[in-house]
Amino acid sequence: MGHVRLGLVTIGQAPRADLAGDIEPLLGGAEPHEHGALDDDVFEGEEAARTRSVLAPAEGEPPLISRLRDGTSVVLGHDALAPRMATAVARCEADGAAATLLLCTGNFPPVPARRPLLYAEPLVQQGVRAIVGNDPVGVVCPLPAQRADVARRWSQLLPGQVTAEPADPYAPDAHTRAGEAARRLAEGGCRWLVLDCIGYTESMRRAAAAAAGRPVLLARALAVRLAAEVAASVAH
Repeated sequence: MGHVRLGLVTIGQAPRADLAGDIEPLLGGAEPHEHGALDDDVFEGEEAARTRSVLAPAEGEPPLISRLRDGTSVVLGHDALAPRMATAVARCEADGAAATLLLCTGNFPPVPARRPLLYAEPLVQQGVRAIVGNDPVGVVCPLPAQRADVARRWSQLLPGQVTAEPADPYAPDAHTRAGEAARRLAEGGCRWLVLDCIGYTESMRRAAAAAAGRPVLLARALAVRLAAEVAASVAH
């Protein structure tokens, strides 16, 4: 099945060195073709500050965060991303992708596409909903400024209580932060935990599970596994 191509669009820059090892076992033999919304943006020298300013969230807008090629992170707004995401999707399709996955669990308006375009947020949310039933759920998100919006969006979907805690997956001590957030959520009564950002890795999931003593669901794993199934089904 190696000829089946799955497009992967990160809202940061490709390639995502932090992603490859985790997703390879989930691809079912599909060949990933990765493009980033910020691949053409410059984050070096005198251009860096201007680029970050152009991409920043509008006042009052829930922020997004993603990884750059050099391993640092950037905080983003939805409006600046929209045309850049459309370009990255088109590049995936030009590579021959049977389907493309948008690798961000933020909420986005429709992006133009000629082939199936999958959004990580509903894939992850509906998958979690099918698993957790009425149990209280703890959601770990990257930034404190995202906490209220994340809790609101998950509360609209899940019947049980939802609590959110921040832990930056791109921080040098990300594993420790993920574990501490997970522990707080477990101590607050959460029965299931969700690492709700593509930036959280499988090793962070294990750290969170060990710290909390609760089952932890990983956004990147849920989204990629389902997207690979779709790519395989539409490739022929």
